[in-house]
Amino acid sequence: MATSVTDDPNRFARGLFARLPNRYDSLAELLSMGQNGRWRRAMVDRIVAGLPRDAPAAAGATGRPATSRPPRILDVASGTAGVALQLADRVGADVVGVDLSMDMLRQGSSNVADADPGGARVGLVAGRAEQLPFADGTFDGLTFTYLLRYVADVDATMAELARVLRPGAPVASLDFMLPPTRFWRAWWWGYTRLVLPVAGWATGGRPWFRVGRFLGPNISGHYRRHPVDAIVTAWRSAGLQDVGVWTMSLGGGLVMWGHRSGG
Repeated sequence: MATSVTDDPNRFARGLFARLPNRYDSLAELLSMGQNGRWRRAMVDRIVAGLPRDAPAAAGATGRPATSRPPRILDVASGTAGVALQLADRVGADVVGVDLSMDMLRQGSSNVADADPGGARVGLVAGRAEQLPFADGTFDGLTFTYLLRYVADVDATMAELARVLRPGAPVASLDFMLPPTRFWRAWWWGYTRLVLPVAGWATGGRPWFRVGRFLGPNISGHYRRHPVDAIVTAWRSAGLQDVGVWTMSLGGGLVMWGHRSGG
């Protein structure tokens, strides 16, 4: 019997993305009608705006920072490292990308090598958002992309993401969204249920047909269980403040941002 996203979200996500990495970026742009890149930039903009260029290193005897260093940013659900590379380029940060899928990470490693042969500013590791392999307060900023639809417990996942952040660190995320108006939602329903599976098959074969057929019902189901107000509450309960929400592209994309309390 096939595993469903509700049975075991981590296992389902690994299986869904196993055969997609080598064409993931180009097909993601095509199937999002060219909006994925725009949404990513909007998310990264929030980190750029909230992150100092030089983050403090360990405090000296006076309690003041002894030196400064490039900021450290964690990119969760990093996939093929597109967001991680953008962060490294725009912020001058040392970025760690985390993803469940070894297939995605292999493609991400190739993309990092192509973009920066030294590979010094972006490192990729396997891991789960629900159990990150980092100490408390390790990072100066965090992004996550298309993540919460693939976890079993949104509140616990948000708490774990917040745990690894320094006080005051900015957080930003991106996911698909349901258009808020009835008119555009009807068009969205037709696109996700009819056009997307066919376009996936035509451009990427059976693996992308499977993704195209899955996405619409998955997005709808996610927001039935977790309306945006409930997701905002999960962010705040995790210790994130000044949570903002921006619905983009007639409501097809959702960018959220905030910062870790205590800064």
